[in-house]
Amino acid sequence: MTETNQPIAALFDFDGVVVDTEPQYSQFWGEQGRRYHPEIPDFAQLIKGTTLVQIFDKYFPGDEEAQGRIREDLVKFEANMDYTYVPGIQDFLSDLRNHGVRLAVVTSSDRTKMASVYKARPELKAQFDRILVAEDFARSKPFPDCYLKGAEVFGTVPSRSFVFEDSFNGLKAGNAAGMTVIGLATTHPEAAIRDLAVTVIRDFRHFAYDDMMRLLP
Repeated sequence: MTETNQPIAALFDFDGVVVDTEPQYSQFWGEQGRRYHPEIPDFAQLIKGTTLVQIFDKYFPGDEEAQGRIREDLVKFEANMDYTYVPGIQDFLSDLRNHGVRLAVVTSSDRTKMASVYKARPELKAQFDRILVAEDFARSKPFPDCYLKGAEVFGTVPSRSFVFEDSFNGLKAGNAAGMTVIGLATTHPEAAIRDLAVTVIRDFRHFAYDDMMRLLP
Protein backbone atom coordinates (compact mmCIF):
# COMPACT_ATOMS: atom_id res chain seq x y z
CA MET A 1 0.00 0.00 0.00
CA THR A 2 1.44 3.39 -0.98
CA GLU A 3 1.57 6.13 1.62
CA THR A 4 -1.19 8.18 -0.05
CA ASN A 5 -3.50 5.16 0.09
CA GLN A 6 -3.05 4.65 3.82
CA PRO A 7 -5.82 5.79 6.17
CA ILE A 8 -6.03 9.28 7.58
CA ALA A 9 -5.94 9.18 11.38
CA ALA A 10 -7.14 11.92 13.72
CA LEU A 11 -5.77 11.47 17.25
CA PHE A 12 -7.33 13.50 20.05
CA ASP A 13 -6.06 14.21 23.51
CA PHE A 14 -8.99 14.04 25.92
CA ASP A 15 -9.00 16.74 28.59
CA GLY A 16 -9.07 20.19 27.03
CA VAL A 17 -9.68 18.76 23.55
CA VAL A 18 -12.70 16.45 23.63
CA VAL A 19 -14.05 17.65 26.98
CA ASP A 20 -13.57 21.00 28.70
CA THR A 21 -12.33 19.82 32.11
CA GLU A 22 -9.35 22.08 32.64
CA PRO A 23 -11.17 24.62 34.87
CA GLN A 24 -12.25 21.76 37.13
CA TYR A 25 -8.74 20.37 37.35
CA SER A 26 -7.47 23.87 38.13
CA GLN A 27 -9.84 23.90 41.08
CA PHE A 28 -8.67 20.49 42.32
CA TRP A 29 -4.96 21.15 41.93
CA GLY A 30 -5.31 24.65 43.32
CA GLU A 31 -6.65 23.09 46.52
CA GLN A 32 -3.84 20.53 46.59
CA GLY A 33 -1.27 23.27 46.05
CA ARG A 34 -2.63 25.34 48.92
CA ARG A 35 -2.62 22.27 51.16
CA TYR A 36 0.80 20.84 50.36
CA HIS A 37 2.77 23.60 48.63
CA PRO A 38 1.51 27.00 49.81
CA GLU A 39 4.90 28.42 48.79
CA ILE A 40 3.92 27.82 45.13
CA PRO A 41 0.97 30.16 44.46
CA ASP A 42 0.58 29.09 40.81
CA PHE A 43 0.75 25.33 41.50
CA ALA A 44 -2.35 24.48 39.44
CA GLN A 45 -0.94 26.31 36.43
CA LEU A 46 2.47 24.68 36.72
CA ILE A 47 1.17 21.12 36.60
CA LYS A 48 -1.13 21.57 33.59
CA GLY A 49 -0.56 18.93 30.93
CA THR A 50 1.52 16.66 33.17
CA THR A 51 0.65 13.18 34.37
CA LEU A 52 0.00 12.22 37.96
CA VAL A 53 3.28 10.29 38.06
CA GLN A 54 5.15 13.35 36.79
CA ILE A 55 3.48 15.54 39.44
CA PHE A 56 4.37 13.09 42.20
CA ASP A 57 7.97 12.74 41.00
CA LYS A 58 8.53 16.49 40.89
CA TYR A 59 6.52 17.82 43.82
CA PHE A 60 5.97 14.83 46.15
CA PRO A 61 9.07 12.63 45.75
CA GLY A 62 9.08 9.80 48.28
CA ASP A 63 6.03 11.15 50.13
CA GLU A 64 3.86 8.06 49.86
CA GLU A 65 1.36 9.33 52.42
CA ALA A 66 0.66 12.54 50.48
CA GLN A 67 0.60 10.66 47.17
CA GLY A 68 -1.94 8.20 48.54
CA ARG A 69 -4.25 10.93 49.83
CA ILE A 70 -4.05 12.91 46.61
CA ARG A 71 -4.68 9.83 44.48
CA GLU A 72 -7.73 8.93 46.58
CA ASP A 73 -9.08 12.49 46.46
CA LEU A 74 -8.52 12.66 42.72
CA VAL A 75 -10.45 9.44 42.04
CA LYS A 76 -13.39 10.82 44.03
CA PHE A 77 -13.17 14.18 42.28
CA GLU A 78 -13.06 12.67 38.79
CA ALA A 79 -16.03 10.43 39.58
CA ASN A 80 -18.15 13.56 39.98
CA MET A 81 -16.71 15.83 37.32
CA ASP A 82 -18.78 17.48 34.62
CA TYR A 83 -17.39 16.15 31.35
CA THR A 84 -18.76 18.87 29.09
CA TYR A 85 -17.82 18.54 25.42
CA VAL A 86 -15.63 21.18 23.81
CA PRO A 87 -18.00 23.13 21.51
CA GLY A 88 -18.39 21.58 18.07
CA ILE A 89 -16.42 18.39 18.78
CA GLN A 90 -19.30 15.97 18.15
CA ASP A 91 -20.20 17.49 14.78
CA PHE A 92 -16.53 17.52 13.83
CA LEU A 93 -16.14 13.84 14.70
CA SER A 94 -19.19 12.98 12.60
CA ASP A 95 -17.78 14.97 9.68
CA LEU A 96 -14.46 13.12 9.90
CA ARG A 97 -16.14 9.73 10.16
CA ASN A 98 -18.27 10.50 7.08
CA HIS A 99 -15.01 11.05 5.19
CA GLY A 100 -13.47 7.78 6.35
CA VAL A 101 -11.03 9.23 8.87
CA ARG A 102 -9.99 6.86 11.67
CA LEU A 103 -10.59 8.37 15.11
CA ALA A 104 -8.85 7.77 18.43
CA VAL A 105 -8.61 9.31 21.85
CA VAL A 106 -4.99 9.27 22.99
CA THR A 107 -4.88 10.30 26.63
CA SER A 108 -2.60 10.17 29.65
CA SER A 109 -5.66 9.45 31.78
CA ASP A 110 -5.73 5.99 33.30
CA ARG A 111 -8.44 3.33 33.14
CA THR A 112 -9.87 4.29 36.55
CA LYS A 113 -10.48 7.87 35.42
CA MET A 114 -11.88 6.79 32.06
CA ALA A 115 -14.33 4.44 33.81
CA SER A 116 -15.78 7.56 35.46
CA VAL A 117 -15.92 9.25 32.07
CA TYR A 118 -17.86 6.37 30.52
CA LYS A 119 -20.44 6.55 33.31
CA ALA A 120 -20.96 10.25 32.64
CA ARG A 121 -20.67 9.97 28.85
CA PRO A 122 -21.69 6.42 27.84
CA GLU A 123 -21.89 7.51 24.19
CA LEU A 124 -18.19 8.41 24.07
CA LYS A 125 -16.89 4.98 23.03
CA ALA A 126 -19.14 4.90 19.97
CA GLN A 127 -17.71 8.22 18.74
CA PHE A 128 -14.17 6.83 18.40
CA ASP A 129 -12.64 3.75 16.82
CA ARG A 130 -10.12 3.38 19.64
CA ILE A 131 -9.48 4.88 23.07
CA LEU A 132 -5.85 4.60 24.17
CA VAL A 133 -5.04 5.33 27.83
CA ALA A 134 -1.99 5.69 30.07
CA GLU A 135 -1.60 1.96 30.62
CA ASP A 136 -1.17 1.45 26.86
CA PHE A 137 2.15 3.34 26.66
CA ALA A 138 5.62 2.79 28.06
CA ARG A 139 6.38 6.51 28.19
CA SER A 140 4.11 9.50 28.71
CA LYS A 141 3.95 12.74 26.75
CA PRO A 142 6.14 14.62 25.72
CA PHE A 143 7.54 11.34 24.38
CA PRO A 144 5.87 10.41 21.08
CA ASP A 145 5.04 6.80 22.04
CA CYS A 146 1.30 7.33 22.47
CA TYR A 147 0.79 9.03 19.12
CA LEU A 148 3.00 6.60 17.26
CA LYS A 149 0.87 3.81 18.68
CA GLY A 150 -2.25 5.68 17.55
CA ALA A 151 -0.99 5.60 13.96
CA GLU A 152 0.11 2.00 14.31
CA VAL A 153 -3.28 0.68 15.43
CA PHE A 154 -4.84 2.16 12.30
CA GLY A 155 -2.14 0.83 9.98
CA THR A 156 -1.06 4.28 8.90
CA VAL A 157 1.99 6.54 9.13
CA PRO A 158 2.77 9.85 10.91
CA SER A 159 2.55 11.82 7.65
CA ARG A 160 -1.10 10.74 7.37
CA SER A 161 -1.91 11.48 11.01
CA PHE A 162 -3.28 14.55 12.77
CA VAL A 163 -2.89 15.34 16.46
CA PHE A 164 -5.27 17.60 18.39
CA GLU A 165 -3.71 18.86 21.62
CA ASP A 166 -3.97 21.64 24.20
CA SER A 167 -1.00 21.04 26.53
CA PHE A 168 2.68 21.80 25.99
CA ASN A 169 3.70 18.18 26.60
CA GLY A 170 1.01 16.88 24.25
CA LEU A 171 1.93 19.31 21.49
CA LYS A 172 5.57 18.33 21.86
CA ALA A 173 4.62 14.65 21.68
CA GLY A 174 2.70 15.17 18.45
CA ASN A 175 5.59 17.03 16.88
CA ALA A 176 8.09 14.40 18.07
CA ALA A 177 5.91 11.80 16.35
CA GLY A 178 6.23 13.70 13.07
CA MET A 179 2.50 14.37 12.77
CA THR A 180 0.44 17.40 11.76
CA VAL A 181 -0.33 19.08 15.09
CA ILE A 182 -3.38 21.27 15.64
CA GLY A 183 -3.50 23.22 18.88
CA LEU A 184 -6.56 23.92 21.02
CA ALA A 185 -6.48 27.20 22.93
CA THR A 186 -8.59 25.81 25.76
CA THR A 187 -5.88 25.54 28.40
CA HIS A 188 -3.20 27.99 27.28
CA PRO A 189 -3.51 31.23 25.28
CA GLU A 190 -3.10 30.91 21.52
CA ALA A 191 0.14 32.90 21.59
CA ALA A 192 1.69 30.47 24.07
CA ILE A 193 1.21 27.39 21.89
CA ARG A 194 1.33 28.88 18.39
CA ASP A 195 4.93 27.80 17.74
CA LEU A 196 4.07 24.17 18.57
CA ALA A 197 1.22 23.74 16.08
CA VAL A 198 0.52 24.31 12.39
CA THR A 199 -2.62 26.16 13.45
CA VAL A 200 -4.49 26.94 16.67
CA ILE A 201 -8.27 26.84 17.07
CA ARG A 202 -10.44 27.83 20.04
CA ASP A 203 -12.92 25.00 19.52
CA PHE A 204 -14.38 22.98 16.65
CA ARG A 205 -17.39 25.12 15.73
CA HIS A 206 -15.74 26.63 12.67
CA PHE A 207 -13.38 23.78 11.79
CA ALA A 208 -14.24 20.90 9.47
CA TYR A 209 -12.72 18.00 7.51
CA ASP A 210 -11.74 20.22 4.58
CA ASP A 211 -9.99 22.69 6.91
CA MET A 212 -8.02 19.83 8.45
CA MET A 213 -7.00 18.28 5.15
CA ARG A 214 -5.66 21.60 3.86
CA LEU A 215 -3.03 21.38 6.64
CA LEU A 216 -1.65 18.04 5.45
CA PRO A 217 1.93 18.51 4.18
